[in-house]
Amino acid sequence: MKIAITAVGKDLDSEVDQRFARAAYYQLFNSDGTLIEIIDNRRNVYSTFPPRDEVCALLLDKGVGLVVTGRFVLGARKALQAAGIRMLQQPLGTVREALQWAIGEKQERNQMQHRVST
Repeated sequence: MKIAITAVGKDLDSEVDQRFARAAYYQLFNSDGTLIEIIDNRRNVYSTFPPRDEVCALLLDKGVGLVVTGRFVLGARKALQAAGIRMLQQPLGTVREALQWAIGEKQERNQMQHRVST
């Protein structure tokens, strides 16, 4: 599963962007925390229309299964749920911190699923 984190910049110490569809960048990681790609989304920052469906389709095409951002508005939540993409809200902090949190969340879920199945 790939993880997408919204970011105001291109490095791990950039702040998590508070916006989902209008984030400046999406940093994509493997589930082990390896950076795969940085997507430049600055053209949508000041878009006059809500770009959430376009962004959801892009992330789904990239194989993203989890998005971490500062805030999800209702339309974004609905679009991501329809696409089967999980959401984690991280209101403050850096991409590095959000990534560590997301990986920890995934490991915790896997342990819970293992406990339930055994």
